Amino acid sequence: MSRKDATLTTHGFKYFLRKLWRDPMGRWGLLILLITSFVAVICPIFFPFDPSKVGVDASSILTGPSQTHWLGSDELGRDVLRQFFSGARISLFVGIMATIISTIVGSGIGVFAGYYMGRLDGFLMRITDFFLVVPALPLMIALGAIFGQNITVIIMVIGFLSWPRTARIVRSQTLSLRQRQFVPRAKSLGSTNLRIIRTHITPHVMPLIVANTILVVAGCILSEATLSFIGLGDPDRISWGTMLHFSFVSGAIGRGAWWYFLPPGFGILFIVLGFTLVGHSFEKITNPRHRGES
Repeated sequence: MSRKDATLTTHGFKYFLRKLWRDPMGRWGLLILLITSFVAVICPIFFPFDPSKVGVDASSILTGPSQTHWLGSDELGRDVLRQFFSGARISLFVGIMATIISTIVGSGIGVFAGYYMGRLDGFLMRITDFFLVVPALPLMIALGAIFGQNITVIIMVIGFLSWPRTARIVRSQTLSLRQRQFVPRAKSLGSTNLRIIRTHITPHVMPLIVANTILVVAGCILSEATLSFIGLGDPDRISWGTMLHFSFVSGAIGRGAWWYFLPPGFGILFIVLGFTLVGHSFEKITNPRHRGES
């Protein structure tokens, strides 16, 4: 493997980071993700949220921003700002964990289908086509309702229903790599199929997998927010989608309590925009057709 293809080594990582920073789209995306990561990881340490700490009287319910509650209070008199920080951590955690599952399943199916081809390729692609045809959101809602409102269930449901696009992309790239000369040469030197996949195919498709993974995170976060908003989220773990759900059922929108529903809504928009910008910029860098532009 040449030095140019070693994109996930330390030098490759620094190279892509420099390229991302030079690209306006990538730079804005990185800044957004850095801010979001700070809000999700650091802020909950200094502003912990206790769901059991409710208001003592009716005057503390859905009150606007004040010195006591910088971002107002919810229908139980709890601090919205602390909820927002805690919700950022849960939303980001669910999105990343579901993406890991989706990437592992999709990449594995795509690589094996593209490399072995034949009957295995046909069988795996029929399964992929099935999941592509079936509407993902209704299936997520059905599975979420069946298996219960648990953060682990939500992660598994989203992850195992978000892999088909990754499988298709990786398979296409693997089919192209399968026709190159290094594959028969490696076989002539005694390399097994699994060794060729591990040492030759996977490193070449990894940049494409990473670019697609960044985009998948945004979709997984939106899926979690959707499930939570319709009431299928984990009630014990406050996410941005859960905040939107409780703000809706409590009548915060009708009461004009903007401090309750606008922050999580903008938070979801903000983090999805960040991952989308970085993903498209990364894809532009790794795509040979655009390397002259970057």
